[in-house]
Amino acid sequence: MKWFSNCSLPFFISKHVSDESNGGFIYRCRNFKINALVPFYEIYLISLEERLMRSLENLCQCDCYSSALGEEIFYITFLPFTYWNIDHSVSRRMIIIWSIVMYIGQVSKDILKWPRPLSPPVVKLEMRTDAEYGMPSTHAMAATAISFSFLIATMNQYKYPFELGLVAAFVFSTLVCLSRLYTGMHTVLDVIGGALISAVLLVLLYPAWDMIDHLLLTNPFCPLLSIVVPLVLCYNYPKLDYYSPTRADTTTILGAGAGATVGFWLNNQYAAPAYAGKNFQLGFPLITSKVVVVVLARFFVGIFVVLLTRQLMKNVVLGMLGYRYKFPIGDLEARRRLEVEVPYKFITYSSVGFSATVIVPLLHKLLGLM
Repeated sequence: MKWFSNCSLPFFISKHVSDESNGGFIYRCRNFKINALVPFYEIYLISLEERLMRSLENLCQCDCYSSALGEEIFYITFLPFTYWNIDHSVSRRMIIIWSIVMYIGQVSKDILKWPRPLSPPVVKLEMRTDAEYGMPSTHAMAATAISFSFLIATMNQYKYPFELGLVAAFVFSTLVCLSRLYTGMHTVLDVIGGALISAVLLVLLYPAWDMIDHLLLTNPFCPLLSIVVPLVLCYNYPKLDYYSPTRADTTTILGAGAGATVGFWLNNQYAAPAYAGKNFQLGFPLITSKVVVVVLARFFVGIFVVLLTRQLMKNVVLGMLGYRYKFPIGDLEARRRLEVEVPYKFITYSSVGFSATVIVPLLHKLLGLM
């Protein structure tokens, strides 16, 4: 057996330290001097432990990033990107499915009232949604709905390997589901239940996709119904014994979907009708440097307008509601009241949806980015 002495060696203490500030495991590294004789296999085990700890740290960071795929930052970037750069019909279907699935998921939480995992023993790395109930996982529902509706909507319009699209959809939804387990926000049953509910809804809605899309684009009552129906649903959201952000999140989603739907209808009536001709393509366009520049320009111009609209409408609507109901803008409790929260969230995010589908494409056309 080979022995070493007087070696300087980095040693990783593999102690799990729960720390919500960085959202993962902490590994403290110390350098120390080995003066005694150390067998070779111990040095090998220490080196193996070091590599394992680094791999676990990277995996934990990946789970934290994956969890963001189910948050507003993803919705407000990916869905508009699809509308601006890929295909209007694909984006329309994803937004409608996303709105329906998320509403059913949010309401189901507050009807079933299944608690989230207990802490301890679970270490929760997110606190904003801790007041919500757990079953079903709306992150799992949204990830499953968006990824597989994108696959279904594009597989007959674009030429690409179906197996590749299926694997990508599965990996995306799996990453989001696993991230909810890692962050301690859901049990395995919550995640499986959310994914299954979303899958069932996709199967039930798929045969009616074209009919729903046609009605939303051509029915003269579409703009009125797109505003009134979501507002009625938001004002009649299930009441809880304590405040939960589910109503605010639901209003945000339905508001964005309502604004986008009105935009779809206006574009079809006064811009380029979606049913004027066939909207199918044999494959994705050839990716060149010019295409990449145009795509990035559309995205950054669009996201700037969307974020500007969001911030502007937040300030304006909240200021008007504060004047109407006599409360300071910084009063968090007042902003949680039904008569304030619903119009505040709905008007703000319906403006965002309308801006993304109407204002941004017009700006793209003026700038020569179409």
